[in-house]
Amino acid sequence: MNGPQLLEEHVGKLVTSAGAFFPGDRAVFRGQDLHASLKDLDLLGIYLFGITGRRFTQRQMKILHAMCTFTSYPDARLWNNRVAALAGTARSTGTLGIAAALAVSEAQIYGQGVELRAIEFLTRAKKQVDAGTDLKELVLTEIKQKRGIAGYGRPIISADERIVPMMSLVRELGFDGGPHIKLAFVVEKILLDGRWRLHINYAAVTAALCADFGMSPREYFFSSLPAFLAGMPPCFQDAVEKPEGQLFPLPCRMMSYEGVSQRRWKTR
Repeated sequence: MNGPQLLEEHVGKLVTSAGAFFPGDRAVFRGQDLHASLKDLDLLGIYLFGITGRRFTQRQMKILHAMCTFTSYPDARLWNNRVAALAGTARSTGTLGIAAALAVSEAQIYGQGVELRAIEFLTRAKKQVDAGTDLKELVLTEIKQKRGIAGYGRPIISADERIVPMMSLVRELGFDGGPHIKLAFVVEKILLDGRWRLHINYAAVTAALCADFGMSPREYFFSSLPAFLAGMPPCFQDAVEKPEGQLFPLPCRMMSYEGVSQRRWKTR
């Protein structure tokens, strides 16, 4: 079937497995009645059901909730929260401010770009190790090709304050024996024993856990979208409650300028 024929098949109709709204009757969500069979799910539960098409156990949901709460910091100095706060000080709307902050959360160096690469590495490594590949050689190859491994190392400081409370909860709920989370810490040991001295960070831990929960890289990526969300509105609100434009002002004297020197303007 060529392009025009394929397009013609979809004229005037929507073919989808996501769901449908029947006004005055019901709303179907991934094949389930939203107001009947899914009414017991909380916000994160229905969000994850929409992404994966399946329910998670109560123990898994405790981990997935913690993934979001443990990294929602209401600090306007953080890159994505700063966007929300600057929107507030510029008197933009809350929706635009939060949407923009979520958009920049996809940062490749320290945002969701790292998380996506972390789960891609761990799932790939697990398959290769199961097939007989030596993990240490795999780690060495990854570093040689990509100059690092996503989920290991952290800018500014090596310690990650989220690891201890997360792993405490993971052990309490019995998920510390999962194949991906075990592999993630073996990778850390290889990196610490070698010359790299890279500690595991939050991205590798959450990626490994979600892989153990059966999530694909894309599903994990979408599941991590709310991870910073709770810290954003406080930054916006705090900036709105202060005089306009007073958040992180940057005076001209702080700028390094090497262009044309100051000139006098002639008047006619």
